Amino acid sequence: MKPLVSIIMGSTSDLPVMEKACNWLNDNQIPFEVNALSAHRTPDAVESFAKGAKARGVKVIIAAAGMAAALPGVIAASTPLPVIGVPIKGMLDGLDAMLSIIQMPPGIPVATVGVNAAQNAAILAAEMIALCDEEVAQKVEAWKAGLGAKIEKANKDLAEVKFEYKCN
Repeated sequence: MKPLVSIIMGSTSDLPVMEKACNWLNDNQIPFEVNALSAHRTPDAVESFAKGAKARGVKVIIAAAGMAAALPGVIAASTPLPVIGVPIKGMLDGLDAMLSIIQMPPGIPVATVGVNAAQNAAILAAEMIALCDEEVAQKVEAWKAGLGAKIEKANKDLAEVKFEYKCN
């Protein structure tokens, strides 16, 4: 089995956030890999990873980083693959990381999800892969169809909640 998605984080301290991406991909049977690489502490390893990812069959890279959040941009500069940045909440409630990731120079795009939104990054990666992979497309469609059912059930459960002045 070869990974279609590569999840990279600047430190294993990011794992509690990034587990949401891992769980979503795992639950939907989309092969992935997870590594810790630092743009500042292991720059040569980051560049080597980014340059070799496409040849290894990776289709999308999810890169998580906090504070200076250079990792997604450094990876995007060294690969033709799409990179999705996940800003990690730290200082300034993650605003510093988010701004660092979204302010990329022309020619080096990084798609960016919300602060700590690792699951959305996994879904976006799957949607990108689904453009050329019907099996992944069916998994994404089935998962999204289930979202409506959850809300319908929640609304039915809410109808059972009683308050003295509740009218419905």
